[in-house]
Amino acid sequence: MACIIDGKRISAEIREKLKIDIANLKTERGIVPSLAVVIVGDDPASRVYVNNKKRACDEIGIMSYEFALPCDTSQAELLSLIDELNRRADVNGILVQMPLPAHINESSVIERINPIKDVDAFHEINVGKLMTGNFNFLPCTPAGIVRLLDESNIDIAGKHCVIISRSNIVGKPLAMLMLHRDATVTICHSKTSNLAEICRTADILVSAVGRANFITSDMVAPGTVVIDVGINRGGDGKIRGDVDFENVKQVTSYITPVPGGVGPMTICMLMHNAVTAALLQSGD
Repeated sequence: MACIIDGKRISAEIREKLKIDIANLKTERGIVPSLAVVIVGDDPASRVYVNNKKRACDEIGIMSYEFALPCDTSQAELLSLIDELNRRADVNGILVQMPLPAHINESSVIERINPIKDVDAFHEINVGKLMTGNFNFLPCTPAGIVRLLDESNIDIAGKHCVIISRSNIVGKPLAMLMLHRDATVTICHSKTSNLAEICRTADILVSAVGRANFITSDMVAPGTVVIDVGINRGGDGKIRGDVDFENVKQVTSYITPVPGGVGPMTICMLMHNAVTAALLQSGD
């Protein structure tokens, strides 16, 4: 039976430490980290994410600004707002909630954000820094995954990590982080042949497919560490991951639940990045 990696508990402990650090920054140096979140349109999932980020900021003492724009906002109007936020000294981090309406080019928006305020670490400069290992910020979900492994005392060096995702948000940056930590990495995707066979070679298996119960127990070797990044809402309204949790946990050594695994860590790492941005902009 697997050990359940409790992302809620681990993230709560990290947030408590951040709360103390932020209070000390304010008292000793007059620094109050701040985060501006921009949401365009009324996508329900995006609204939930934005609300969760605001609550996390309020909890640990980060100043948050929300800019809720109508769905017919033009690309020029959104870019103009980002330019304004780039100039504002009282804004340390800028996050534009994805997805954006179809008429807005997401890449253009990401590239408009000042890299030193890019707390999502999606800007090409920050992506390049991740490649070389000389980074200021790490993408939040991959950073959260690595932190979960570290906090659970799971060694990464020398392990074979199989990642089922080649996205710019999870798969590719996580692969770089794992390489920096001396893992051997295999990235799988929709065109991968013999996926189940490859998965069975993993010491650490990460799934970010977006298909409920995609990973079954026959795809996992005994003792594997399984990290489930999937968030899938079933017809009954319940959230499920990519992993057939009840059956897979019978053969793994460690496994993350959904909800309560990777998700809380993603927001936690965003808070960490906002503090890092404030320190960088103060000259540290």
